[in-house]
Amino acid sequence: MDAVRVALLREVLAGTEWLGATRRFAGALRGSVVAHGGGLLLVGTPEYEPWHLAAHLVDEAAWSGTPELAPTLVRHRVRPSDPPHLAVGPGRIEAAGRGETLLVVAPEEPAPLLERVHAARRAGVTVLALGAGGGELAAMAHESLAVPEGAELDLDSVQHLVSAGAGENGAGSPRVQRGFRDRLSRLAEILTAPPPAPW
Repeated sequence: MDAVRVALLREVLAGTEWLGATRRFAGALRGSVVAHGGGLLLVGTPEYEPWHLAAHLVDEAAWSGTPELAPTLVRHRVRPSDPPHLAVGPGRIEAAGRGETLLVVAPEEPAPLLERVHAARRAGVTVLALGAGGGELAAMAHESLAVPEGAELDLDSVQHLVSAGAGENGAGSPRVQRGFRDRLSRLAEILTAPPPAPW
């Protein structure tokens, strides 16, 4: 979904709770990764891997000048032939520590994953949950956004709004004010950087 479609979706949702909820969640996501700078881990369930959200966050990281938004996609089944950026298994969650953020995207309560998420939280990881609501995952998450079955929006649409919101300057904590030369230097870096790797 491109920026025009996200804008149209936001227009359709004007006056609903979804705009505020997705912006709040996006702000929590951006605020967490920018404040801690420890990296973003993104994980789904064995049946639902959030590939699309990972790709959008990589794009938003590049476009917004916030490299911390580019996630490490944690996959439940990793093959030796997978490229390095797609070869990170669930053990990475166990190795996570203070300053890192774990975003769990799950259409239903991810029972096999809960123990790992709980251990990560005890280790100081900021846990965010998107999708399944009201269960154990939501209870242990620092911030959660439930997308109940039968809601006006599906999980994919909510992910588009969250990723777009996370890339906006006003989504998280206030940005550090930079001088003209710093901003110009940053613009030059963005314009001369190679495009993000395709998924």
